[in-house]
Amino acid sequence: MSLETELVARLQTVCPRVFPDVAPLDTERPYITWQQIGGDAPVYVEAAVLNQRNAFVQVNCWADTRAQANTLSQQVEQALVTATTLQAQPQSALIAAHDEDTDRRGAQQDFSIWALR
Repeated sequence: MSLETELVARLQTVCPRVFPDVAPLDTERPYITWQQIGGDAPVYVEAAVLNQRNAFVQVNCWADTRAQANTLSQQVEQALVTATTLQAQPQSALIAAHDEDTDRRGAQQDFSIWALR
């Protein structure tokens, strides 16, 4: 499976509503969005490509209240860090967010994730 497939599978153990980039405006809360924001691209000295790839992934948890968003974010961190199908390491603590247009509360956290290609 790809890194993205494994990531979504892990996130769906926490919340069934998971979307790349953005969620539809009428999505029931809570939900999770994620996007790749870069990553490492190492190669072997022999100029061969590794059988794994790395991605820096921003995971956003959206809910009606700050407490709900923070709790969901903590559950995401637990699910990713304990995964056996990928290696995820938090790159920061959560960052609070607020969407003024929809009055949704968010919690954002970045991860470095390694998985098979």
